[in-house]
Amino acid sequence: MTVVVAVKEFCNGCRDFVFSTPSGALGALSVLVISEYEFTSQEWRDAAADVVVSPSLWAALDIRSAPSYVVVDPVTARVMSEGVVFAPEQVAHEVDVFLSSR
Repeated sequence: MTVVVAVKEFCNGCRDFVFSTPSGALGALSVLVISEYEFTSQEWRDAAADVVVSPSLWAALDIRSAPSYVVVDPVTARVMSEGVVFAPEQVAHEVDVFLSSR
């Protein structure tokens, strides 16, 4: 499973996914951080995560706004879960069924 985290500038809920590596909280899930557009500010110039800018992926996943996440099963290419991002631990708690099934 892959957690796709949609981020935007000036977003407190996005910070842990941009400035640290949340893989510990999310166990075996892969994390992909995306943005719909290039950042215009210098806010994330020291980001720890690679942020993929992809308007087409944003649209394909039907992301309405950031911060949000979707859990994608790469085998079936299906969205298995979705929600709002506040912190890696919160996302891990919400997708615990996928963490325990791996």
